[in-house]
Amino acid sequence: MTNRTSLILLILGMMLPAVPIPGANHQAPMKVVPLVDLTRYAGKWYEIARLPNRFQRDCASDTTASYVLRKDGRITVVNACRTSEGRVKSATGTARVASGKEPNTKLKVTFFWPFYGNYWIIDLDPDYKWAVVGEPDRKYFWILSREPRLDDTLYQQILDRAKQQGYDVGPLVKTRHTP
Repeated sequence: MTNRTSLILLILGMMLPAVPIPGANHQAPMKVVPLVDLTRYAGKWYEIARLPNRFQRDCASDTTASYVLRKDGRITVVNACRTSEGRVKSATGTARVASGKEPNTKLKVTFFWPFYGNYWIIDLDPDYKWAVVGEPDRKYFWILSREPRLDDTLYQQILDRAKQQGYDVGPLVKTRHTP
């Protein structure tokens, strides 16, 4: 085999895993809440639990997310947490509704423009006391509450609904909040 043929086969071999295989994804599409009142959703939320992720690896406790509606229709996002050394760490970003064709519960958020991630509200208390945020690949997941603690029965019900959405909740990290 010539070097050129070997190179072409190597490149094709590297590309094949990226080609989608019909029927390989057995998960149903992610369902979102049909509508959110962003004015009611704004404010401070306490993280109750999350799937582990690289951008929160330093967060040991007291994780919060605060949302402020802006006049331009976007949302200022401030995520904060306490590290194991006791230092408060925060990140400020911007969220926007993903598109006019989708429910406003599908948001895009950026902490480093021009890179945006999906922020989909997949479960929400009618009184906006708690919310669940995920994304279609099911790699990210957060349970949020207006209070730093959530009733255990309610927590389990939320987990059961998350499992029905295709989430593996086994690796969830429960967030500790100090008084």
